[in-house]
Amino acid sequence: MPVPDASPLGGTPPTAAHFLLEVDGLSIGMFGRVGGLQLTVSVDEYAEGGVNGYVHRFPGRIQWPNLVFSRGLTESDNLLDWVNRTAGDGFEAAGGKLVPSTASVTLLDVAGTRLRSYEIEGAFPVRWTGPTLDAGDSTALTEELEVTHTGFRSRTAA
Repeated sequence: MPVPDASPLGGTPPTAAHFLLEVDGLSIGMFGRVGGLQLTVSVDEYAEGGVNGYVHRFPGRIQWPNLVFSRGLTESDNLLDWVNRTAGDGFEAAGGKLVPSTASVTLLDVAGTRLRSYEIEGAFPVRWTGPTLDAGDSTALTEELEVTHTGFRSRTAA
């Protein structure tokens, strides 16, 4: 059975091969998986006196889950440099004030063409997990990064 056409312009929808994370214009790295790119709008209800047929519903706050990036291990130090600037000695050096970053997640196809970007506001890392070091294990070394933020905007590729 053929797959229905999901593209409004016709043809097959594009497929992303990699995801580039940049923070304040600095490349953090390429990731194979990004989870948590979603939002949820809470609903506030108001029961008006004398109106028993329904309850008024209004949009409330937007909730943004943390983003989780997974990838193969790379040679760049940019990821841990960013973590160190927002915690520990880096946090103390900034006078105990967190300076949230603007991050960008860009979807790339197999040829490296930028398909779409998401501009992440108020981003800072909250968890990093390094590879499991086991000489007897032949699986690829991976690391995982979790980033909290205050929201994102979608941008089409330029």
